[in-house]
Amino acid sequence: MKRKVFAGPAVRRLREEAGWPQQLLARKIGISPSYLNQIERSQRPLSAAVLVELARVFRVDISQISNSDEDRLLVDLQDALSDPALAYPLLPSTELQAAIQHGPNVAKAVIRLQAAHRALEDKYQALDQTLSHSEASHPAGPVAFPYDEVRDFFHRIGNYVDDLDRRAEATYAELGTDTSQLPDALIDRLELRHRLSVKIERSFGVDRPIRQFDRASRILRIDGWADASSRTFALAHQLALFEAQDMAAEVLTQASFRSESANAVCSVALANYFAGALILPYRKFLDSARLHRHDLGILMHLFGASLEQVAHRLSTLQRPGARGIPFYFLRIDRAGNITKRHSATRLRFARYGGACPLWNVHQAFETPDRMLVQIAEMPDGTRYLSLAQAITKAGIGHSAARRRYAIGLGCELADAAQLVYADELDIESVKSIVHIGTSCRLCERHDCSQRAFPPAGASIRIDADIREAVPYRLGD
Repeated sequence: MKRKVFAGPAVRRLREEAGWPQQLLARKIGISPSYLNQIERSQRPLSAAVLVELARVFRVDISQISNSDEDRLLVDLQDALSDPALAYPLLPSTELQAAIQHGPNVAKAVIRLQAAHRALEDKYQALDQTLSHSEASHPAGPVAFPYDEVRDFFHRIGNYVDDLDRRAEATYAELGTDTSQLPDALIDRLELRHRLSVKIERSFGVDRPIRQFDRASRILRIDGWADASSRTFALAHQLALFEAQDMAAEVLTQASFRSESANAVCSVALANYFAGALILPYRKFLDSARLHRHDLGILMHLFGASLEQVAHRLSTLQRPGARGIPFYFLRIDRAGNITKRHSATRLRFARYGGACPLWNVHQAFETPDRMLVQIAEMPDGTRYLSLAQAITKAGIGHSAARRRYAIGLGCELADAAQLVYADELDIESVKSIVHIGTSCRLCERHDCSQRAFPPAGASIRIDADIREAVPYRLGD
């Protein structure tokens, strides 16, 4: 018989670190406050479903709540069975528990099989030299693309690196300056402490880099035509390479990536993380976000940062004891490719293919420089306040390339009242809700006129006498 899991002290500690009252946590995990109170007093055990929800809401490994191997196996199996290739509806936790109790080795085999399948999918998604090199270096098995491997790593740690974040915050305090003087303070620190020369150059070369460091001459060149926020970020990134490499090395060791390419990708990502945390120091930024109800425009002006920098930073505010609102963040190009992504919410992005066309992040390209606000509902009934705005990273000169992206940011509707953008919406109105999905291959909605193709594994019915918006109907 499966042992009962009593984890009252652990649940209470996590809730108090997050600064949430019992009523708020109960609402987030879908139980009554009285039930949660009994759990925290160890009067009732944790069910598998509640355990999974607690791990999701607090963005922690399930071992921090329960040391049960069965509970960890439950979460891993649930994740494996959510693979769209299986084309099977999500099983209830009770059924998964029964499978684990009576056939744990079978459950582990399913998890290994799904991992091998995903690795094989990675291999056939593209053929490039990096993958070929990785496979040659690791004949024992297939290796994920470096960027995918790094993205998965940041997802596992909740896109928050505590040591780096705190060191960046301490560095900002040491600089002893305000936002307007931060670039000059960074230049002084680089030149005086690290003995290099910073040159702001205004070249019209098409291929000029935003940042280039010549190790031999110890000259750091910054593109003077880049916007102010990009120049500041480039300076902070260079400082990270000098002052945060020890912590970055520790993170890489713990990550245990399977290729040098993934290590290199993550090294850049960690330096970028430090730069963002330096420009937008945790406590100061969190306090400002709460004070101004997460008004992105105000935060951009207060910290001299770009929309992308502010939106991404909001998605990283997961420090124990001082957590911000859980946000999802993404950046897409005009073809719908997700070039950056992170979710501290229960929203998950499709690993392959584009996102739902009904999501306002796609519409943002049609209305540049305008913040779009949407109430979106996923098939599981979870609703989100979704923000989206298009941005352009323009070059200098007629022939210079212009990169266009859309930034998406959102939180669960339960937290929407803390955002100024919710004021203009009728949150209780059913008419204002847009029903979206992760992607067509993962969405089981039968009534979507924007469907590009059926869900993976779904049967379809075609009637030659009827032509509707979608040329087929989904089977039961």
